[in-house]
Amino acid sequence: MAIVGGAKVSTKIPVIESLMEKCDTILVGGGMIFTFYKAMGYDIGASLVEDDIVGLAKELMAKAEAKGVKLMLPTDVILADKFDNDANSAIAKVSEISGDWRGLDIGPETVAAFGEEIAKANTIVWNGPMGVFEMPNFAEGTFAVANLLAEATERGAITIVGGGDSVAAINKAGLGDKVSHISTGGGASLEL
Repeated sequence: MAIVGGAKVSTKIPVIESLMEKCDTILVGGGMIFTFYKAMGYDIGASLVEDDIVGLAKELMAKAEAKGVKLMLPTDVILADKFDNDANSAIAKVSEISGDWRGLDIGPETVAAFGEEIAKANTIVWNGPMGVFEMPNFAEGTFAVANLLAEATERGAITIVGGGDSVAAINKAGLGDKVSHISTGGGASLEL
């Protein structure tokens, strides 16, 4: 299983394509999810989007489906009315985003669903945060995934955290020593 996050889909396309050959489940979080949602026809409000990659995101979803790979996107997000730790925030279904609101983290329903998938996996690779973890009010999803990986390691799963942001996040959560392996190689190492 792989967990892929971060802001940009464009930097993760080779990673996701490579992981489709090796994983049965790929959980997707971070700002990149809004490019996928736009490809699905959802209103994404003021959320981050790579308009030039929308078509490619649609192709990736189709490729995953054709290969029988579960490409799991969040069902809810934490919205903010501006890109600021002290912004007004709300939890919303991904189909309810609109106006000037922007998604800055995965929501609690998604954390629970991702937790169910992580609990079933014996090997888990994580690359990229689930939200803007540098802002404490939007770090909960990323830290929840860090905790889920630590729990998976404790039950015997092999857990690999790769990439500068992911390593920073797991260390900020105080769990760097609770996973099997940490690599700052990130996406480049996952393309192999």
